[in-house]
Formats: sequence, C-alpha cells, structure tokens
Amino acid sequence: MLHPLWASTGRLIGIIARLDRLRALLWLLGIAAFTLIVPPALSELYGTQALRDEMAATMTNPAMTAMLGPGALERYTVGAMTAHQMLLITALVVGLMAILLVARHTRGDEEEGRLELIRSLPVGRLSWLGAVLVVQLAVFTLLASVTGFGLALLGVDSMDLEGSLLYGAVLGATGLVFAGVAAICAQLADSSRAAVGYAVAVLLLCYLARAVGDVGDMALSWLSPLGWVTKTSVYAANNWGPVGLLIALAMLLFLAAHGLNANRDMNQGLLPSRPGRPRASRFLQRPLGLVLRLQRAGLWAWAVGMYVLGISYGSILGDLERFLGNNEMLGQLLGEAEGVTITDQFIAMLMIVLALSATIPPLLTVHRLRGEEKKGRLDSLLAGAVSRSRLLGSYMVTGAGNGMLMLSMATLGLWTAGNAVLADGLPFGTLYGSAAAYVPAMLVMIGLSVLLTGWFPKLLQLNWLFLLYSFVVLYMGDLFQLPEWMRQLTPYGHVPRTPMEEMAPLPLIGLGVLALALTAAGFIGFNRRDLDAS
Repeated sequence: MLHPLWASTGRLIGIIARLDRLRALLWLLGIAAFTLIVPPALSELYGTQALRDEMAATMTNPAMTAMLGPGALERYTVGAMTAHQMLLITALVVGLMAILLVARHTRGDEEEGRLELIRSLPVGRLSWLGAVLVVQLAVFTLLASVTGFGLALLGVDSMDLEGSLLYGAVLGATGLVFAGVAAICAQLADSSRAAVGYAVAVLLLCYLARAVGDVGDMALSWLSPLGWVTKTSVYAANNWGPVGLLIALAMLLFLAAHGLNANRDMNQGLLPSRPGRPRASRFLQRPLGLVLRLQRAGLWAWAVGMYVLGISYGSILGDLERFLGNNEMLGQLLGEAEGVTITDQFIAMLMIVLALSATIPPLLTVHRLRGEEKKGRLDSLLAGAVSRSRLLGSYMVTGAGNGMLMLSMATLGLWTAGNAVLADGLPFGTLYGSAAAYVPAMLVMIGLSVLLTGWFPKLLQLNWLFLLYSFVVLYMGDLFQLPEWMRQLTPYGHVPRTPMEEMAPLPLIGLGVLALALTAAGFIGFNRRDLDAS
C-alpha cells in the first residue's frame, strides 16, 4: 500500500500519459528518425576506411573537440563516426525534451490552476510530481529501447548490439538526468517560464563545462553529466560505467525534487521573488513596455549566452589553418570557394549556426502571446484602449529586435575572440555584414509564427520543427550531400554565405517581402478570430 503522500499515483500516471501521448510520441519519433537515418548515410558517403580516416583527421582539433567531444579517432569506423558526431548533439536535444515535458506538468500545470484542482481530490501531496517522473522514466526507457534496437537492426558494420544498446541507454539516461533538473527547477522558480529558463541554463552550462574540460582539463569534463556521455566511447570501448553514473544522478535529483516539493507552498517558489515598484512607469503602461518587461530576464540571459557562444567559436579560429589547411575533406564539409581562406569558409558555416541560434529567442517572444492567450490574460488587456493589432505588433516588434540583438551579441563575441587569436584580426564590418544578411530570413520565421498565431494557433509549435529542419539541411547538408532543393525550402538557404559568396541583394529583398506578407496575413487572422483560452 502506498504512503499517503503518494496516494492515487497510479491514476495520475494514466492521466499524464494520456495528456502527453501525442507530444511525447512526436518527440520520440523525431529523435529516433534523426538517429536512424544517419548511420546508413555515413556508410554510403564514407564507405572505405581511407575516407573515414580522412574525416577523422578533420576532427583532431580543438574546434571539433569542443563542439562534439572526444571520439575514437584512431579507429574511425562508421559506428565510431556516428557516436562521435551525433551522440552528444542528440543528448542535448533529449535534455531539452525532458525539460519541456517536465516543466509543462509541474510548474506549468500549477501556474494554470490544474494542479490545485487535482490536489482538491483525495491524492497525496507528492503524487503528481511522482506520477510526472514515472511517466518520464517510461518515456526515456522507450526512447532507449527504440534507438538501441533500431540501430542494431540497421545491419551496419561495426555497429553491434552492445554498442547500439549503449547508445540508446546513454540517451535515455541523459533524459532522466535533465528531467530531474527540471523537476528541481520547478520547485525553485515561481513561474513555468523561469523554471524552463533555469533548467536550460543548467543544460548549457553542462555543455560549456564539458567543452572546456574536453579541450583543456579533462577533470572538469567529469563534473558535467554531458561529459559522461562522451566517456562511454560507444562502438569502441563501450564503457557502461557512465550510464550507471547518469542513472544514479537522476535518482538523486528525483529524490531531491520530492524533498523540495514537500516543503513548498502551492504557487510559490523556494527562491524569493523581489517586489516590484508600487507604481508602473509610463513606458510600462504601454503594450510594448509590458512585453519588454516580461521578456527582460530572458533577454539578458540569452544575450549573455549568445555572446559566450560567439566567443567560444571565435577562440578556435587561430588553430584552423594549422590543423585543417591541407585537408581535402574540408572542401566537402565547408563548401569549396576559389580564393577564399579556410577561416572565411569556417566563418560562413558559423554564421548559419549563429543565425539559427539567434532565431530561438524571437520565436519564444512571439509564441509567448499564445501562452498568455491560453491563460486568459489577454481579455483584461484588450478590454481597455488596446487594439489587437497593437498588442500583436508589440510582440512582433519585440521579437524582431530581440533577434537582431542576439545576432549582434553573437557576432560581437565572435569578433572579439577571433580578433585576439588571428594575427591579421577580423574586419568587424565584413563580419557584421555576413551576420546581418540573415536578418530577412529571421524575419520570415517571425512572420511565419505571426501567421500561425493569427490563423492556426494550435499549430504554432510546428515552426520549431521548421527551424530544426533548417539546421539539419544547412549545417549537415554538405556532410550528407543533400540536394540543393532541400536547402531552398528554408529561408536561410537563400541567404548568400558571405564571405564565401558575393552579397546578392535580390534574394534578401524577396525574403523581406515574404516576411511582410506573412506578418500582414497573421495580423488579419488575429483580428478576425475569436480568442481561445483553452
């Protein structure tokens, strides 16, 4: 018989599983499909050991080690290549999946009043949190099984059953760790937005600590759970010990979250909130000021993060010529361009990564309007002298400014570090011009979110899948030799990759016109449809 603190946990598990059946299934299918399509592609593209050894040579530099972690480069089989280039990146995505799923059913349900309704029934104080974590345990066990057995069934040489199961186990255990992190952050924060922010910050800090440790002091890498991911040496040594450490850490985090939850009042966070001013300023009394105030904490956090991301990439530019100057595989990875240095080619690739990363904060800003609508908070705003167009415009303008700020901070960090490590320095004007070329593509993504908000608000999350698609085809398109038409489906594929390519204004103008059309259509839809608080 369960302790009264966990009464009715079984019934709550069924409720949460039903609520998450579609969302969790989409996550599982997306991650599993992304994992399973890579080994056959790599096996076809790098079918001989000579080609794989040449690829391994491009990875023996601090840049690749910081991004992907150490790999079994001395025996770079298809399995070792898959684990080296995909496992850590996939683990990051799994960690984000865990954070979003847990935050939704902990602080999110509490913030929207659902948990108060549940707690009014004969259920235990810890039952809801326990049920959430049990569901996560089932989800990530299923993810581990699907990916592990799926990789084994591909029949690719060097990808045996043990290595495949270890690959899946690493992903599942990583998901459990960050489910625990999200559960603890839900107890500390006083809102779902803050809980997600704290948990994502922990995820990024783990990645940065691992990167610094892998490049420099290996002991620091052991302090990060993501560092344990690379220590498993999947498809090489097949070390299961780090998986045990990840599971043990996850269980400790689960226990800590329950302990904090038992000593926390409903709708309160353990971290104290500062009281606001007794009277709002004139700027705060306007929709734009209110939106900026609500986004202030996230804006500063993302700005610092983008600046650090730019510095981390810029600091490795000085080693590129020495490590990769005579490598023939580089042309396939970065794209060949006559008369362009390797540094310029690498910067062109980095700009794609920085532009896609800088698009995340503005999309979060625009999507926030839908979140406020679902919570019924727009009625009080629109009941006054605020039009729907003005309200939507405030979120759109804030998102566009947010995106340009993030891109500027990342470029500034890249220039600051690159200028310090390169003998000839980096011309800031050229570098910033390369980054600014992606602004129209970013505005198209914002316009698409505005369009979905206006006409199809329940499909708003599909824009994240489109952004993920853009990352895959642009960042890994040359590696997998994807056709050019796949690049043209994303707005970022129409941006000239300067300084490798000449700046062509016509595609940028076309993207700007498309962004305006999407935005205008979104405003029309938002003004016509009924508000939906469901």
